[in-house]
Amino acid sequence: MKCPLCTSEANHFYTDKKREFNFCSNCFAVFLNPKNYISEAEEKKHYELHNNDVNDAGYQQFVSPIVDEIKKDFTPKHKGLDFGSGTGPVITKMLNDEGFSIVEYDPFFANNPKVLKKKYNYIACCEVIEHFHHPYKEFKKLYDLLLPGGKLYCKTDFFSEKNNFDTWYYKNDPTHVFFYHPKTMEWISKNIGFSKFYVDGRMTVFEK
Repeated sequence: MKCPLCTSEANHFYTDKKREFNFCSNCFAVFLNPKNYISEAEEKKHYELHNNDVNDAGYQQFVSPIVDEIKKDFTPKHKGLDFGSGTGPVITKMLNDEGFSIVEYDPFFANNPKVLKKKYNYIACCEVIEHFHHPYKEFKKLYDLLLPGGKLYCKTDFFSEKNNFDTWYYKNDPTHVFFYHPKTMEWISKNIGFSKFYVDGRMTVFEK
């Protein structure tokens, strides 16, 4: 099976009772076999179960690493995009409260194609990229949406060879289909065209 990010041949990695995962030794990603994807209707229903209250202090704390980095790197005069904003666009709310100009896009809950025809100084993707069925295509889209010098902020839980995949909670979400290693981020940076990137905990920042 070919890796949906780098198209290299990937090998079987893990199988549970219902799903099969593959590992790509080229970009170090682990991905779900597409035959195990749930339907779009099931995916949307699953997201609607999330209790994403934009005023919840815990939820705000969860996204704060991205919000804080954006506030450090940009000002209210810059334009931002909350890509994959979900049922509760907390990043948008927190930055709007600080006077920042940021718009939402989500294929299920804020499906406004017009915002994808503009370009932005920064893009936030919090707990979004693990849902990508076509990660190369999606990262290329995000790169193209950035202005020169723009930054893409991604938060996800990283796959590690040192961890027990069998007990790793992150794989159990049926909408999580693509898992990243820090080396995967390096591959993305080099092959999508970003000028540089860094990893800080669960957050990766790419610069155009």
